[in-house]
Amino acid sequence: MPEIKILSQGDLERLVPLDHDAIACVEDAFRALATQPVVMPAILRLDIADANGEVDVKTAYVPGIDSFAIKISPGFFNNPQIGLPSVNGLMVLLSAKTGLVEAMLLDNGYLTDVRTAAAGAVAAKHLSSEDASAAAIIGAGMQAQMQAEALCLVRPITEIALWARDQDKAQKRAATIEAATGTTVVVAESISEAIKGRDIIVTTTPSSKPLIEADLLEPGQHLTAMGSDAEHKNEIDPNLFRLDDLVYVADRLSQTRILGELHHALEKSIVPKDATYPELGEIIAGALPGRTSAHQITFADLTGTGVQDTAIATLARQRAYRVGAGTSFKS
Repeated sequence: MPEIKILSQGDLERLVPLDHDAIACVEDAFRALATQPVVMPAILRLDIADANGEVDVKTAYVPGIDSFAIKISPGFFNNPQIGLPSVNGLMVLLSAKTGLVEAMLLDNGYLTDVRTAAAGAVAAKHLSSEDASAAAIIGAGMQAQMQAEALCLVRPITEIALWARDQDKAQKRAATIEAATGTTVVVAESISEAIKGRDIIVTTTPSSKPLIEADLLEPGQHLTAMGSDAEHKNEIDPNLFRLDDLVYVADRLSQTRILGELHHALEKSIVPKDATYPELGEIIAGALPGRTSAHQITFADLTGTGVQDTAIATLARQRAYRVGAGTSFKS
């Protein structure tokens, strides 16, 4: 049997930082989703209501990539009350030729954080104004930190407004974002204050009730919603879909119809059941236009795709073998 590589979270943090290469890796994954016969089954989801827990399993096979990842991603949101992280998990990388296990990536959700932040950067790169310099981040968790850092890699961000329900947590997060990016970060007292006059808005919460009302958005803004990765989650007012100058973009339309912000607009009959919209990969590949006017509001609905996981896991494995990182064993 061939060797299996085991990589710890520490290994992976050193091998796959959030940088231009990680963003390019995820951008290529979206392009492949639009241009190649990618095999990406529906997300397997397990809810454990008694523990306020959820588990997602994602995977995808991308022609031309010799491996595919299967990711197990638990989120147990009562854990902080007992001193444990709310998110953890791992990825298993298997050969696309033999099905044998090649690597186990014990990342505790780190690679998911990186590829999610990279997806936000890719959306901003292709949908926001090129000179966007002011951003708003809604939420104060780790993904808020990483979305801010990722935006600064693709746009000339000079100021960020941050809002979260917990203002003490927001103040602490603002300090860590400032230290990491060198940008000015202000903590807003309200969501309307946070997003007023901002070029890019990113929501990073598990909210089940809309946080961004449609009438708060201004012409020319770009909005990325990261949090609606389950049927009950909803960060954005579905009435946003009524705006004539809206450009809505899905990461995977079949997913956002079920899990994303689009799901809520469909449920309320704000958009017709057969409505079709561009996917991010189609815009990256040049098959469909994204923003065509400075006055349009662009809206990326990112629910997370298995193709992103296969791409980032493969990048981690390649770098690990190149430098001899991790532990190898034979089963």
